[in-house]
Amino acid sequence: VSTTWHSNDDDVYRAPPIDRSILPTAPRAAREPNIDRRRLPKCPPYTAFLGNLPYDVTEESIKDFFRGLNISAVRLPREPTNPERLKGFGYAEFEDIDSLFQALSLNEESLGNRRIRVDVADQAQDKGECPAAFP
Repeated sequence: VSTTWHSNDDDVYRAPPIDRSILPTAPRAAREPNIDRRRLPKCPPYTAFLGNLPYDVTEESIKDFFRGLNISAVRLPREPTNPERLKGFGYAEFEDIDSLFQALSLNEESLGNRRIRVDVADQAQDKGECPAAFP
């Protein structure tokens, strides 16, 4: 006894599959990130600013959030008057530009109970050429 409501002949009448990653309702991670590559640093460090972080976030939870990317360091500043309390923002440093680019595509994704902001960190480096050590 068949429990299906249609036969294989129904496949002839189906529309071609839709690439759901282009739909406005697609998850952000499925869409191509809308990032201006000119804003990316040309030389290391490749650092992302992380905003709106939960106050109970840890370095490990940040590394887990960016799992699969080459993350080299996490910095979570603390309140000077209360060293136990985080300031709600931080920085993640990546080993390569591609990891930074992929991290930026996670902007507005949820970490804990918050939608965090991921952006290129302001860097005090000139926008010229890289030193010879960093081609």
